[in-house]
Amino acid sequence: MTMRLGVLDIGSNAAHLRIADLTAGYPPQPVATLKRQIRLAEAISRDGVIGRAGIDRLTDAVREAADVASRHRVHELVPYATSAVRDAANRDAILTEIQATSGVRVGYLDAEQEARLTFLAARHWFGWSAGPILLADIGGGSMELAYGNGETPDLALSLPLGAGRLTRHHLPDPERVKRKHRKRLREHVESVLARNVGDLCAHRIGQATAVAASRTFAQLARLCGGPKAKAGPHVVRELHRVDLGEAIEVLAARTPMERAQLPGVSAARARQILAGAIVADATMAALNLAVVRICPWALREGILLDRLHHSPGHGRRLYAIQGESA
Repeated sequence: MTMRLGVLDIGSNAAHLRIADLTAGYPPQPVATLKRQIRLAEAISRDGVIGRAGIDRLTDAVREAADVASRHRVHELVPYATSAVRDAANRDAILTEIQATSGVRVGYLDAEQEARLTFLAARHWFGWSAGPILLADIGGGSMELAYGNGETPDLALSLPLGAGRLTRHHLPDPERVKRKHRKRLREHVESVLARNVGDLCAHRIGQATAVAASRTFAQLARLCGGPKAKAGPHVVRELHRVDLGEAIEVLAARTPMERAQLPGVSAARARQILAGAIVADATMAALNLAVVRICPWALREGILLDRLHHSPGHGRRLYAIQGESA
């Protein structure tokens, strides 16, 4: 039996709908996608409130996604927000307005659930032959880390090291980044990592397959000479730490508009890609990783796989979206 599921991921930069057919024994089969830039990161004030313009872009995107899902006759639409909305001071008011204007009840995952679901996606992409997996995922508001030898991680954690969050808080002029601000940002990232990755480092992570699953890592890999997107998802893509130092210098010397002209760097992430590169470099250093393999599957695919494996009557899912029955 095939079930058609729509997953709507509301992040700090974009709302991304993926519709796929799920059949036992097969990977999710893509049906349609929709991506709309909502730029929530730039709409967040210093006190954590998402402003009117950002809310309007978000509600418009949710309405459009719901229409697309309806036209494709999905059996279920799973809409969820990640850290930008989850951590917003006016989160509940935003979710209430979305439901009132679109009829869609958007929930949110907690950060550890995001890490576990992304790990599930990485495990299915690389398979059991990868052995233990160490996963890193840099988002707009947070970075998730996970480690494990099974289908789900033994350890999962989330750190406030999202590329958008760090750009807002530590790079006061993203157009022309001063060296002193880069230095302070690096020191902050290293301090957060030092306080939080001890339990992770206690595992034998040196024997793990190091995996990165995010647009930030993927764009950095392309910037550092990796294959183009048109080469397809099955081409091996890696990011080597030895290349990141030069990439950081290249990004820091350019304005966001100029960065968007570089290989792999999208206009939507051009402002925050420098902070993302600093986080990637500091994380690889803290975990003693020379290279990470880029995984094209991430949180959306993790939800699709979890729904497939835990359909009604077949066990409890790995997660529960706040406001939705598990």
